[in-house]
Amino acid sequence: MPNSFKKIMQTYSMKLMICLIFVLLSIRSFSQEKDLRYFIEKAQTNSPLISDFNNQISSAAIDSLLSRSNYKPQISANLNANYAPVINGYGYDTAITNGQSVSGLVGINQKIIGKNIANSQAESFKILKESLILNKRIALKDLNKVIIDQYITAYGSAEQIVYNQKMITLLNNGANTLKKLTQNSIYKQTDYLIFLSTVKQQELQVLQLKQQYQNDLGILNYLSGETDTTFVNLTKPDINLKTISNPERTIFFKQFEVDSLKIVNQSKLIDNVYRPTLALLGDAGYLSSFEYQPYKNFGFSVGLSLSIPIYDGNQRSLQHQKNEQAIATNLAYKSHFNKQYQQQLLMLNQKLKQTVDTGNQLQSQLQITDALIEADKKLLLSGDAQITDFVIAIGNVITLNNLVSQNRINKLLLINEINYWISND
Repeated sequence: MPNSFKKIMQTYSMKLMICLIFVLLSIRSFSQEKDLRYFIEKAQTNSPLISDFNNQISSAAIDSLLSRSNYKPQISANLNANYAPVINGYGYDTAITNGQSVSGLVGINQKIIGKNIANSQAESFKILKESLILNKRIALKDLNKVIIDQYITAYGSAEQIVYNQKMITLLNNGANTLKKLTQNSIYKQTDYLIFLSTVKQQELQVLQLKQQYQNDLGILNYLSGETDTTFVNLTKPDINLKTISNPERTIFFKQFEVDSLKIVNQSKLIDNVYRPTLALLGDAGYLSSFEYQPYKNFGFSVGLSLSIPIYDGNQRSLQHQKNEQAIATNLAYKSHFNKQYQQQLLMLNQKLKQTVDTGNQLQSQLQITDALIEADKKLLLSGDAQITDFVIAIGNVITLNNLVSQNRINKLLLINEINYWISND
């Protein structure tokens, strides 16, 4: 056997040992498993946007309580002392100032409002809270979709690693067999080197897939708000196509409903401004000018304050006209969104069907190629196989399996996209 060929064998054996060690270390590093729920929960916990919405919802509840407190008795204490001297006939008119005065009063102001006003104002805070909750749910949907998409992408890379590692095992077995046949002069040394080149290309493919998986996993951690660069094994995502009976019950159409309620409530608030307002006033304490029996100047007073709007330049009618235009605009946006929504679903379901059809075609081709590989393996043992044909067949199998994997990932991504639009989860 030529010395150059022996050197090639020794180099190949050394590289094969290094590759096996790398594979074993990789398998060990993949021992830890994480599922999709883990990353979704981490993303929701770490999201500042979700935290912001939670705080806004709590703040809206406090604003509602603050509004109610305005209609409770407003009590205040006031202490005033005043002295206006007259010197040599110069000074303020004592008929106005009384020279001096002291007052210490506790006042009360109680607004008296009708039930309609109280209900419409309470409704405005209820609608505000519903709007914030709705926006939070949409933000959660957006966040979950991004996490699921990236999880599917990363899982797809990991799936391709497993398959391509199996192909390395298959190629190594073929290389060992071909090596013995070459040593027995059944095949040429160039045939063995061609096959060995295919093995090295496959090893490079696996290395690149592992790097891709590491990058995909890093992006997944980044989107989840986590700081982690370790390799973990991702469990298979359980993603199935969901159904919904009425598209207009989805969360996206709910936004138009809330906007409509806001406009209707705004009309009620406009009308409330033009209702008469009544307030009960009162105070009690000490008020004296010290002119006559100041020790008797303790007392109290009560009164009513009534305000009746009469004319404001027709502002009420103009504001209602603006609200009518806002309602028309909201309906126009809803109609346009509905058309785009239906078209979006039609396109996504069409793509999903195309993906299924492509997957069936790939499986059909893969069966033929697998059969060809088995036939070539038998021919290899008898020395009748054409190595170049065998290498081409192996390359086709690898390519087809990678296409099958990618097509399966595309299918999951499409299902996630459809679920995003039709489901309220």
